[in-house]
Amino acid sequence: MVNLKKRGVLRSLSLMTGSLVALLSGCGPKEVAVAPPPPPPVVVIPPRPMPPLGASPNMIIPAVAVDGSRRTVNTGISSAQALWNLRSAYNVAALNCIGPQYEPILAGYKDFLKKHTKSLTAANKALDKEFRTRFGAKSVRERESYQTQVYNFFALPPVVPALCNAAMGLAVDLQALPAGQLDGFAVTGLAKAEAPFKEFFNSYDQYRADLAAWEARYGAGASASAPGVTTPVAVAPASVQQASAR
Repeated sequence: MVNLKKRGVLRSLSLMTGSLVALLSGCGPKEVAVAPPPPPPVVVIPPRPMPPLGASPNMIIPAVAVDGSRRTVNTGISSAQALWNLRSAYNVAALNCIGPQYEPILAGYKDFLKKHTKSLTAANKALDKEFRTRFGAKSVRERESYQTQVYNFFALPPVVPALCNAAMGLAVDLQALPAGQLDGFAVTGLAKAEAPFKEFFNSYDQYRADLAAWEARYGAGASASAPGVTTPVAVAPASVQQASAR
């Protein structure tokens, strides 16, 4: 009888001990589920800036002076030279603007030479005198060298399509211009012919600034480097290079 009571007490104590352990276990710190770290942010690298109008990535373009003006072959020239450079620009357009839509340019250029023969002849003589005064015996060579630069400037391949559009407007202006008034129109006409080139040079400067910012942020190795080819300001087609400058 005693043993039975003793066994019952022991059993009760065992149950109480188990319950206490279970209770104490439930009061301990609970494990908290930890969320996995977020994935690293995806860096989307924008395309590497490209030169405007399919130009070479390392062109040499006319510099901008302190006053903000672009120094080109048409900067700081005489009125006679402005007239002759206008003729050169019109000549380049007549040779390079091919297609039915540009027929008024060639026709207009031929009419321009006939209508303004006196003004063109006078400008040519004035330029001969200017170059003789400046260069003496080297005047012919210096003038031909400069005139080649002018032709090359206006024959810059990426800008020729824009020159063609500008020449369409010039053809209309020059067609309406009476003989004997070309001198007064030359500076304005030359500015119209040169405008698309200055726009291109500005966009090229912007391209270089954009490229520098892109490389500073993403590294030059983020994309294949552009070929290191230096391109002159303009490359004239053979037909233009062979055209007479006088």
